[in-house]
Amino acid sequence: MKDPGAELTLRGVILGVVITVVFTAANVYFGLRAGLTFATSIPAAVISMAALRALMGVTIQENNIVQTVASAAGTLSSIIFVLPGMIMIGWWTGFPYWMSFFICLFGGILGVMYSIPLRRALVTTSDLPYPEGVACAEVLKCGCGTAGTGVEESNAGLSALLWGSVVSGVFSLITATRLFASDVVRNFRLGAGVSGFDFFLSFALFGVGHLVGLWVGVAMLVGLLISWVWGVPHFSALTPDMAHLTDAASLAHLARDTWSHKVRFVGAGTIGVAAVWTLGKLVQPVAAGLRSALVAQRARSAGQGALLPRTEQDIPIGLVGLASLVCILPVGVMLAIFARSSGLGAHLGFIVVTGVLYVAIMSFLMSAVCGYMAGLIGASNSPLSGLGILSVIGYALILVFGLRSEVSPEFGKALVALSLFVTAVVFANAAIANNNLQDLKTGQLVDATPWKQQVALVIGVVAGAAIIPPILDLLNQAYGFVGAPGPPREHALPAPQAGLISALAQGVLQHNVDWSLIQIGAAIGVVIIVVDELLRRFRPGTHLSPLAVGLGMYLPTQSTLMVVAGAVAGWVYDRHVGRLPRGEAKKQLGVLLASGMIVGEGLVGVAVAALVAFSGQDFPLGLVGDAFADGAAVWLGALAFVLVIYLLYRRQARALATPAP
Repeated sequence: MKDPGAELTLRGVILGVVITVVFTAANVYFGLRAGLTFATSIPAAVISMAALRALMGVTIQENNIVQTVASAAGTLSSIIFVLPGMIMIGWWTGFPYWMSFFICLFGGILGVMYSIPLRRALVTTSDLPYPEGVACAEVLKCGCGTAGTGVEESNAGLSALLWGSVVSGVFSLITATRLFASDVVRNFRLGAGVSGFDFFLSFALFGVGHLVGLWVGVAMLVGLLISWVWGVPHFSALTPDMAHLTDAASLAHLARDTWSHKVRFVGAGTIGVAAVWTLGKLVQPVAAGLRSALVAQRARSAGQGALLPRTEQDIPIGLVGLASLVCILPVGVMLAIFARSSGLGAHLGFIVVTGVLYVAIMSFLMSAVCGYMAGLIGASNSPLSGLGILSVIGYALILVFGLRSEVSPEFGKALVALSLFVTAVVFANAAIANNNLQDLKTGQLVDATPWKQQVALVIGVVAGAAIIPPILDLLNQAYGFVGAPGPPREHALPAPQAGLISALAQGVLQHNVDWSLIQIGAAIGVVIIVVDELLRRFRPGTHLSPLAVGLGMYLPTQSTLMVVAGAVAGWVYDRHVGRLPRGEAKKQLGVLLASGMIVGEGLVGVAVAALVAFSGQDFPLGLVGDAFADGAAVWLGALAFVLVIYLLYRRQARALATPAP
């Protein structure tokens, strides 16, 4: 097969690393606040094409390498769904750099290695749709056009990304001055209990809603209604002093407390059942894919590997095995260090052996499942948090049956931290495997060389692992995390998945979780699963994702209401432009606009967090007092938000005025 020319180049790697660092910072901040991260492949591809266009010898494969490196930002940053739990349980007070770095590094590279044997089965010979991989390939093909519609659409795409980034960043900066309110909060009585909402004026959350689509937004709305129309009012009505509460502050405190200590565990039950159901549906196709991968490997071992075309050449399996060992064995060393430093040295052998075996086996299973899910529904929509829940419960049960009776109660927190440590490594692996096969699908469609992409993703993992710990530490100092020991902080980051996973680990190991709440959530999950199956069967094209419903129950309304609004608005926009000339291209501009919204607000959020951390003030950029911020700023912010959204969408709908040839 003809060599495509430039592919794995130094300039491409450097550009990919720069984009990775920037997008990782944005993803870490946004994920801790909203409980969601965003895929970076498409915006990274657009930036790459714009940055490299003027240089000589640029190819579509080189641009693909840039987005492959940068895609680590949208995946490895998912470690925030586990690692902040170490702060929440009081085991860490900050994020030790090298320990956090090695967790991300070894888990992430293991995810790359484990997904390589699955590529032929789940990408080359599979009919899985890979929606995000296909979309990214189309963007690359369009942007690398030399004339006509390709160049015009590339320019329009970059413009949409920049407009979304700048507008969301500026709005976020204005809210930091308090001239615009950042959210609209109301609490009120509902029946015999209390309820409320927190409508966060966030372009980033709005962009997430656009990207996840209407039916995920509807599912999150259903979960939100279950929590705040039934759950919070029901459980708060059981509070003895409920009838005597009249002031707004008391009602708000009761609503938050009820949601935090009752309703979110109901949501955990729903997420758990939904995750098990999803994994159960994947057992047969994943097993078939693994059998196919083993057959292909035997062919390579028989000396036929050299006959494979360039587009079917992976990193040699011997190097894959060696790299996997290099990642797994240091995990055993870190577990031994953990055991000695935590007072569990007497059980060092058990901890190291079970921890290493669990990481090795569970990580491979997660890679297979995540690869299939990415091919089925896209990397952004894969239920990674559900897999994290199953992973932490699995290792916590190993500790319960193998060690709990031999360890004195004062070491209970150490066991919880140990289960989070092991889960973090497995989760980093799952996150990267979830993304890797999506990238390899893009590469297949643009005639890329698989082993070069795999090397590029390893480079992206290293870059992401290097930047995640200091960003986490900065945000911890500036805001802290909800549920962490110490006095409550006004703007603490929810880090919802980390809170849930750490709470479940504590519940399993310390026997202090209210299982009845989880059982209620499990029953709700079963009902949602039945409804979802009926919808899929009798109304094709509609669905009610059980995992999205559980997420809507678990996340605060601050994180969900604007996502729902963005999902509905994005659906309306797509329907409108779908009737216009070049409608599909304009829909893609909406995707890039939404991606830019997330990036801009995320980056400004990191910068403001740095100011908060170094100044010691909650509002270092504040220009007005509480009276204005709680009054006029609310209306100004809301009106400006709605107007700007309308103008941005209208601009994209009117773009690409030249008729397609």
